[in-house]
Amino acid sequence: MSAVATTTSAAAKTRRSRRFGAFSLLLVAVMGGAFTTTARGDTATFVLNDARGQLFDLPALVLPVVPTVIVLTIAVAAIAARQLTTGFGDRAVVMVGVASGLFVLAFLTWAAAGDALSVIGLLRGTVRASTPIAFGALCGVLCERAGVINIAIEGQFLAAAFAAAVFASMAGSPWVGLLGGIGAGALVAWMLAGLSIKFKADQIVVGVVLIVFATGVTSFLTTQILSGNPQLNTPSRFPTLEIPLLAEIPIVGPILFRQTILGFGMFVAVAWLHYALFETKWGLRLRSVGEHPKAADTVGIRVLATRYRAVLLGGVVAGIGGSWWTLDAVGQFSREMTGGRGFIALAAMLVGRYSPVGAFGAALLFGFADALATSLQLLGVPIPSTLLLTAPFVVTIIVVAGLVGRLRPPAANGQPYVKG
Repeated sequence: MSAVATTTSAAAKTRRSRRFGAFSLLLVAVMGGAFTTTARGDTATFVLNDARGQLFDLPALVLPVVPTVIVLTIAVAAIAARQLTTGFGDRAVVMVGVASGLFVLAFLTWAAAGDALSVIGLLRGTVRASTPIAFGALCGVLCERAGVINIAIEGQFLAAAFAAAVFASMAGSPWVGLLGGIGAGALVAWMLAGLSIKFKADQIVVGVVLIVFATGVTSFLTTQILSGNPQLNTPSRFPTLEIPLLAEIPIVGPILFRQTILGFGMFVAVAWLHYALFETKWGLRLRSVGEHPKAADTVGIRVLATRYRAVLLGGVVAGIGGSWWTLDAVGQFSREMTGGRGFIALAAMLVGRYSPVGAFGAALLFGFADALATSLQLLGVPIPSTLLLTAPFVVTIIVVAGLVGRLRPPAANGQPYVKG
């Protein structure tokens, strides 16, 4: 039996290496064929300083476009050749990540040819764009670790964004708006928990229904109430805060230590939830009801109550993420303004393999795609703006469909629990 398992594992690794190798060859073809022949200038300039100031300035990085792209193409080709022959074993995922990183560097060099790209602006935009995705992914982790499938994150985002705008406008305080957004996210979570846990409805169908419900209700209220009462849609936004000294560290400071309260809250939430899930008794109990609810019930854990609390806490987290749109990014609510980011958050949870830190890393990846689209528009690259707006979704499809591999969800995920 052990020999069969070993053979099966080796065959799976071989198939994965070949899939990664084919993907890397595709990157090589694009780098060698498109980037080297359509360069718009001889050099690309990468600016490493922040306009707000830092402890000391760094010289700009100036790279020759075609030679840089050629060197990076050769490096990716070498990785592809190894992947298609002997493979990288357990390091296969890491190496395909390296190949993808080299491709991105070549792409940025091509895009910035004859122009200058602010590295600080791009990375700061990455963290900013990843904030709601990270909160949504953490919501998914909480729910699915407890055994409840939550695809209603998009609906929670919309409800929270609407409520945050209205409450902040009425009270003149973003903090009141944040409480309203949290309440709206928790309300949608309460409906998800009631239908899925108490009435044992199909959790996928419930999630879809809640997305449609939240979309319809917020669109109706926007048309009927906010359009005629603009004073209810002028929320004050959270200001950008700086941590003294740390914010002036070159490169790192402007990216990590100049954030709004929601940006800092994202870092705290990821660290706290990862610790709580894997290092505390509470986390062990929550994970146990998602893996083996009958065994958890046997040792005295209240399975249904634990699932209820996990889903409601997830709603609170998603409510914070939804409030980001109106209290941080835009400053007003508009119909369907979340733009499908709830689905990207769900993908981030899957890519992160149900881990808060992993989900955060995936959120940064999708946030980078979002920020990159904005930077490319500023650089004026010969790519239609409508196509650039699809970048986060294209990246999501590629990562989830081609590079994630087989996932192991919690064993009881999506399964209603009947006591006794």
